[in-house]
Amino acid sequence: MATTGLEVFDKTLQTTHVWLGEIEARIGPDRHLAWRVLGAVLHTLRDRVPLELAAHVGAQLPLLVRGLYYEGFEPTRQPDRVRTLEGFLAQVEAGLRATRPVAPRDAAQAVFRVLAHHMDPGQVGKLVQALPQPVRDLWTEVAAVTLPTEAAARPSPGRGGIA
Repeated sequence: MATTGLEVFDKTLQTTHVWLGEIEARIGPDRHLAWRVLGAVLHTLRDRVPLELAAHVGAQLPLLVRGLYYEGFEPTRQPDRVRTLEGFLAQVEAGLRATRPVAPRDAAQAVFRVLAHHMDPGQVGKLVQALPQPVRDLWTEVAAVTLPTEAAARPSPGRGGIA
């Protein structure tokens, strides 16, 4: 049954609710907090990978989540040069100010699970490969990831970038 009258909106709402429900299963039943967690982690990921990869990841997100992903985006500051797990988690934590306390590690891992579950495995592998090793390790603690081979990670001729 359509709720908005537009199938594209109904689909993105349904998909977003599924994603938030999966995050809530990890951090507790609070839809508003799940939304904030999703945004904080997506922003931190987006700002730590090359611009072209950030755009490819954004294109795979549900329409509503894509808007959250691009909120506050400053492409000229890409990518953030902080390469430590502590720096990554500090940025997640900064995105969670003014919410009830949630451990940034738990927040990150909840979103990593959702992305690994719902996004194209090849794209997830490229995303994870672009992260510093300590963040990769955090991701692989909770979700299986197939990292691309070197040849597959390179842009294909004529495609203008990462597939």
